Amino acid sequence: MRANPILLQMKYARVVARFAQCVNISLNEALDFFYHSETYQLMRDGTADMHCMSDIYLAEELSEEYDGVGKGESVKTRVDSEI
Repeated sequence: MRANPILLQMKYARVVARFAQCVNISLNEALDFFYHSETYQLMRDGTADMHCMSDIYLAEELSEEYDGVGKGESVKTRVDSEI
């Protein structure tokens, strides 16, 4: 399912703001991480209707990705190891 591009951009803004708050980083850092994350790719592509999930859920997903990357794992490595 494809989301309305304007509504999707508004959702991105809310999710990034909440993510920045959760991990205590600047909005610029959060935005940079978001656009390079697996979560963003899934939302953008409409995979598994990720864009339909709540802002809180998506911010938590980003936080988990951020924690994994902070421990030296790439997002792709972490996903591959879970399969």
